[in-house]
Amino acid sequence: MIEYSEFLEAKAPSAPSFGIVPSGTSAILYPFQRAITEWAIKRGRAAVFADCGLGKTLMQLEWARQSGERVLIVAPLSVSDQTIDEAQKLGMDVTWADRPIDGRGVFITNYQKLQHFTGGGYDAIVLDESSILKSLDGKTRTMLLRKFTDIPRRLCCTATPAPNDLSEIANHSEFLGVMPRNEMLASFFVHDSDGAGAGKWRIKGHAQDAFWKWVAKWAAYIRRPSDLGFDDGDFLLPELTIREEVVRSDWRPEGMLFAGALGGIQERRAARKSTIADRAAAAAKLISESNDQWLVWCGLNDEAKALQSALEGSVNIEGSTPDSERVSAERAWRLGQTKTLITKPSIFGFGMNWQHCHKMLFLGIGDSYEQYYQSTRRCWRFGQKHNVEVVIVVSEQEREIVENVKRKEAMSSELSASVIEHSRSAMIDEIIGSDSAKSEYSVAEKSGDGWTMKLGDCIERIREISDGVVQLSVFSPPFASLYTYSASDRDMGNSRDYDEFFTHFRFLIPEILRITQPGRRCLVHCQQVTTTKTTHGVIGWRDFRADIVRAYVESGWVYDGEVVIDKDPQTQAIRTKSKALMFVQKNKDSSWCRPAMADYILCFRHPGDNTVPIVPDVSNEEWIQWARPIWYGIRESDTLNAAAARTEKDERHICPLQLGTIERCVRLWSNPGETVFSPFGGIGSEGYVALQYDRKFIGIELKPEYWRQACANLANAKRQIDLFAQTV
Repeated sequence: MIEYSEFLEAKAPSAPSFGIVPSGTSAILYPFQRAITEWAIKRGRAAVFADCGLGKTLMQLEWARQSGERVLIVAPLSVSDQTIDEAQKLGMDVTWADRPIDGRGVFITNYQKLQHFTGGGYDAIVLDESSILKSLDGKTRTMLLRKFTDIPRRLCCTATPAPNDLSEIANHSEFLGVMPRNEMLASFFVHDSDGAGAGKWRIKGHAQDAFWKWVAKWAAYIRRPSDLGFDDGDFLLPELTIREEVVRSDWRPEGMLFAGALGGIQERRAARKSTIADRAAAAAKLISESNDQWLVWCGLNDEAKALQSALEGSVNIEGSTPDSERVSAERAWRLGQTKTLITKPSIFGFGMNWQHCHKMLFLGIGDSYEQYYQSTRRCWRFGQKHNVEVVIVVSEQEREIVENVKRKEAMSSELSASVIEHSRSAMIDEIIGSDSAKSEYSVAEKSGDGWTMKLGDCIERIREISDGVVQLSVFSPPFASLYTYSASDRDMGNSRDYDEFFTHFRFLIPEILRITQPGRRCLVHCQQVTTTKTTHGVIGWRDFRADIVRAYVESGWVYDGEVVIDKDPQTQAIRTKSKALMFVQKNKDSSWCRPAMADYILCFRHPGDNTVPIVPDVSNEEWIQWARPIWYGIRESDTLNAAAARTEKDERHICPLQLGTIERCVRLWSNPGETVFSPFGGIGSEGYVALQYDRKFIGIELKPEYWRQACANLANAKRQIDLFAQTV
């Protein structure tokens, strides 16, 4: 069996490395670019999520130069031309190809030609503007994930993804071979009706740090060099001015006296179409009166054509423009031969370096913040020498769309700052190699009259307890549910799968046997574990109870009984929302119906002989009830108050074991003055009952909030006993 420290190290979410040792990295790269590039070369499979203008093209080219003899770069069509030009700065030759070319070299193609390059025998592949992974049609995305993931080294480069866009992060993880999408979701997210962003998935409260630290193992997520501890130097953005040019409009929805708030997509398109002529005229006047070059973003073909007709010296690149004309027209505008470029975000909104232009105009705007952000960043990016002006020409009715985009912009900025906060130290550790991360694990101990509570990892702290000093253990183990109560890898509940939970649990079981007096008991409270369609592919149960029995028997315990604890099906239906217990499901199709989930007390005995008989203070009438295979009359609400120990990140309310259940266990299977033990002390329920019945207690708890509450509850239990004694 591996050492516990080795298990913990392996348990932490990781990203395997497939890279090589970097050598001779170009001196023209800025220090932060060199650090990211060399880290990516060593990783072999990595993502560079760097904001616009931070030099992703140079970084990916240097990565390609060192990562293989035969390398394919895939990029949007118009970006390919710029990439070939940038390669000259590194003394590299990059060859454009619309079909595979034999021999060594770095080749570049566009996403529309990708199907021709399957099975091309490449050592490495670069996806430029890799955010396209999430927006490509299903066929192309599937081809990337199935036909190109056999290439040993892979690099993805794009601007910082939206922090709550699970599809983008998940597809990158899957393409790079870090973790499949379904495993990522099961590990860090929860699927419920309150989720925001990607369907009903939301990140678990305690998984915030863990998730972004995991992302930091394979992705560099930076908005500026200082995010990695470097000087921002030349990477400071100029001033950005955004203003609206509002065009009057008499348009209103059909059948309405006033325009009011816009409804769905149809109303938005109708409002936009109704003012094309007026908005195009306003835009043409604005641009004509300026001596600067302009970039105009349109969402509709009719908008682009109307403006081109009204504006001399403009060029319109649309979807039907042939590739060769598209490239030459863009180059002519970039070189200053054309004053105004009119196009769509879907054509040029990603990847272009247009710092030569500092005047932009949106001829109308849609609700997509990402399109707006990416389009703006073509000119407002690091390397821009002028202040940038953005004019949004809209009708009065469309101003609410502008406000919606601004709201999304503020939210995205907030979320991006949060990502850096959660991942910065881990990212610096990965890329720079410093050891800035601090362990959040701590230990402490507090004792009172007849009790001791240890803060820390139960598997390590139980080793401090002497052999054979415990007469009874009572506890409820965690039920293998990731990031429910903490983010610690020491938390047994934080297991990627069912098997990992039991690997972790098996470190504890022999230790409990060691500290238990021969012939005495360990009582394990449990419930069956459900599976879900979303996470496991099927709605059902796992026999958690039976697997605990197997683990205990393998560790030398004697399994000699169990108690079923009756549960109220209506209460359980309300709490769990299980359709299997609902009246509506019974009346619709009872094939899905099943009984409520019971609780169990599993009885295990140390195989040695008991030398001190237990003489319980249990009457014959009580024994008649407690000897039944099913315990009735246990009130589910009969617990210590857990609210004080709960934190906002907890995914579930802590569920203390019912005091009535603990009472029966303590009174039946221990003598007054003997020691009761719990390795999962929680808020001290087992100790609270033990003290009230004149036993001693030793508990261990990993989470500081619960440990502090347990200490308070144990101290209060003794005070209540003393107060009761004074009043008798």
